Amino acid sequence: MQTTKPSDAAMAALQGHLAMLGFSLLATGSYVLGHMQADAIAPSVLMALRFWIATITLAVVATCLGQGIKPALRRAHVFMPIGALMAVYFITMFKSLALTSAVSASAVFTLTPLMTAALGWVLAGQRTGLWTLSALLIGGAGAVWVIFDADVMAIKRFELGKGEAIFLIGVTAHAFYPPLLKRWSKGESPLQSAIGSCLGGAVVSTFWGVPEILKMSATDLTISVWALILYLAVLATAATFFLMQFAIQRISGAKVMAYTYAIPCWVVLIGLIFQGQTLQGPIWFGIGAAGLALLMLLRAE
Repeated sequence: MQTTKPSDAAMAALQGHLAMLGFSLLATGSYVLGHMQADAIAPSVLMALRFWIATITLAVVATCLGQGIKPALRRAHVFMPIGALMAVYFITMFKSLALTSAVSASAVFTLTPLMTAALGWVLAGQRTGLWTLSALLIGGAGAVWVIFDADVMAIKRFELGKGEAIFLIGVTAHAFYPPLLKRWSKGESPLQSAIGSCLGGAVVSTFWGVPEILKMSATDLTISVWALILYLAVLATAATFFLMQFAIQRISGAKVMAYTYAIPCWVVLIGLIFQGQTLQGPIWFGIGAAGLALLMLLRAE
């Protein structure tokens, strides 16, 4: 009996999904570790350091692989604005968290995949079918259910205040990232795209954080803080930027951003495994919904 091999397009799509699964796991670690060291370093200093270290790390990797950084620098006028979008996202996130709760901010963030789907259609001609749209809605509902601890009344009390409005600007910037990269890319490798994007984020975050950076002393940074900075820079920034560039070239922006739904679920599971936390029964429905959405997106290929 003759067997059929998966098409190149299907295999590329599978690689894109696996890359974003790794992205969600690495991003989850930044939430967990960041919460543990939240008061140990100014957010502006943390962002500037993470972006510059990430840029240097990627540049060293590119040089070792014989690619160099010239392709990224030649297209800096494209990559730096794209990277600046991510810096805007991080800046508004920290600003909003000073005015609102993490729960409300996380709820705003669940709008990202749907916004990316709309922008992908307008900017890059990426159409979202009914199956994929259904998966996005199911995943978004599951993420909200987990974020609000399966409390219907807490969901009803959610209001768009000043902090949420500020973060909505950052979420919109985040949503622009995949379709713009898809539209402006001229065949650069994911590594070159990641270098350019991290460089853009480094420049913007440095300008924003100048006052705090000038007040900071190297002696203020403990070993645990340096461990956090290196994790955020190498794994949660350099590696995730590379994985996102890799995935964007293989699956639509909406599907790329849908993996953000998995992050609150990973956070809950990490708490269960490593911190001995308990989990209310209804929350499992939210985790199941997010998992179902990701399986639906994989099936859509």
